[in-house]
Amino acid sequence: MVENPEPQVSNDGQNEVSSWQIVVEEETAGGRLDIFLAKALPDLSRTRIKQLILAGEVHIDGVRIGEPKLRVKPSMVISLTLPPPTDPLPKPQDIALDIVYEDDQLIIINKPAGMVVHPAPGAADGTLVNALIHHCGDSLAGIGGVKRPGIVHRLDKNTTGIMVVAKSDRAHKHLAAQFADHGRTGPLTRNYVAFVWGHHQGFSGTINVPLGRDPRNRLKQGVRKDGRIAITHFKTLARYSGDNWHIAKIQCSLETGRTHQIRVHMAHVGHPVIGDPTYGTGFATKSLALPDPLKSIV
Repeated sequence: MVENPEPQVSNDGQNEVSSWQIVVEEETAGGRLDIFLAKALPDLSRTRIKQLILAGEVHIDGVRIGEPKLRVKPSMVISLTLPPPTDPLPKPQDIALDIVYEDDQLIIINKPAGMVVHPAPGAADGTLVNALIHHCGDSLAGIGGVKRPGIVHRLDKNTTGIMVVAKSDRAHKHLAAQFADHGRTGPLTRNYVAFVWGHHQGFSGTINVPLGRDPRNRLKQGVRKDGRIAITHFKTLARYSGDNWHIAKIQCSLETGRTHQIRVHMAHVGHPVIGDPTYGTGFATKSLALPDPLKSIV
């Protein structure tokens, strides 16, 4: 078996269609069909390969196969066809994007505050995904067979920052693995800057508290003994003080990527993110003590 063989490319009249033909060798026989193909074609995820098998896009010795668990045998000739990606369900929308970098595999965006990443109830359009589908157009090679951007990490609606988005299955697979690793073994790290209420000398540390959905409000997250592990490291970058107010500028790095993780963790230790309408309501009156220029942005 040759790993990652070059595909044969044909044209169905409108789009390019890629196909591979792989011969099972003695030393690679005996395993499941989907696992065999995932090893032979590492640019395709095992989930995507399973989808293709179930869709009838895989043949063995000329016979269509629809069973991912089939055991491969020596000398089998396996053919896999990758059809052109279908149009996405979210519709393209001409929304301005702050593009930091782009090539044929990925695009890096500076997401503004106020923009939702994915269409969802209450935000059916006007999202980053709608904007990316319009901007990228035919340069989207397809994620899971659909012409859509591959979102491998997210930022809350009211958070601004850099987002890396895949434009192909290959990029999506590799980026997803790096983000899931959270910098433990690879070169990718993520840092977040936030302004929080209060500070003290040596204000830094690690918050290791499990998080889960708040049973009283499903739109919120909360500290829960039965929650998922969540670890936030933070350190102070700057401190600001005035009459009856203290603010710290902190940098956070995450070992996990739970929903609202920084916001919930900082609120849990008594230093909620400034202006947070969900987890910082107990500190809302503190903004009254701020100088007028600061009041206008909180």
